[in-house]
Amino acid sequence: MLNFDKALDLPPQLQWKYANEPELMTWSIRARNYNTFVANLMFSFMTTVILGATLIMYSVYEGMSQSWRISSCIFFFSLMLLVLLSVTHQRMNFAYRFTQSGVEYCEWKDFPKWALTFLKWFTGMMAIIFIYLTTIDPTFLIGALIGPGAMGLMYLSMANSKTYQRMQTEYHHHFLHWKELTKSTVATNRVMMELEYSVPQEGSIYMTIGRQYIFFTPKDKERVTQLIKNNLLPGTPYVFGKVDVLN
Repeated sequence: MLNFDKALDLPPQLQWKYANEPELMTWSIRARNYNTFVANLMFSFMTTVILGATLIMYSVYEGMSQSWRISSCIFFFSLMLLVLLSVTHQRMNFAYRFTQSGVEYCEWKDFPKWALTFLKWFTGMMAIIFIYLTTIDPTFLIGALIGPGAMGLMYLSMANSKTYQRMQTEYHHHFLHWKELTKSTVATNRVMMELEYSVPQEGSIYMTIGRQYIFFTPKDKERVTQLIKNNLLPGTPYVFGKVDVLN
């Protein structure tokens, strides 16, 4: 049975800085660490484009049997929609650990090599199927070029592009002392918090000002927000409001 709530193990590239301190709270989660409104708009637009391409494909396949015509178009639409989802709805892995010293968390994303294997074998199988169907009806040749052909090009670009693979691989470690937090905002539009901070720059009189996002599940919201609130310095703003993730 699949366990989607299984705790995520830290990759070997990341280690807890304050592992020797007792933890106040720890958890891990997969979250969309970007502006989901923009991503959802992009998904809606591209879905419309894919639907248009599917309708064109349906009209081109006018000479074949109705069952094969509908089946091939449904397959094409479903496959392209799945690929689109993998682009617009990616999730980052997060692991959080709160101690008396502060807020510590790691975020990472490994390049999904399993996706290359799946895409390679799936492309091969679909190519064989379409070649066989072409012997029955030559119009399936168009489907072979659009479907397996496009998947083959996608596989080659993913497998051979080091730049693409680096873009899909990230490892980051963050730590903030409680005293460095200058404002805490509990998001009303997403299940998360935004922590604003001010950290001294090493060897400089200036401060680094920024913000970090804390993601959690709805069931952990009360515990996480209360723990952060209790550890803020007196007078530090703790508010509720809309949070726009700027990543």
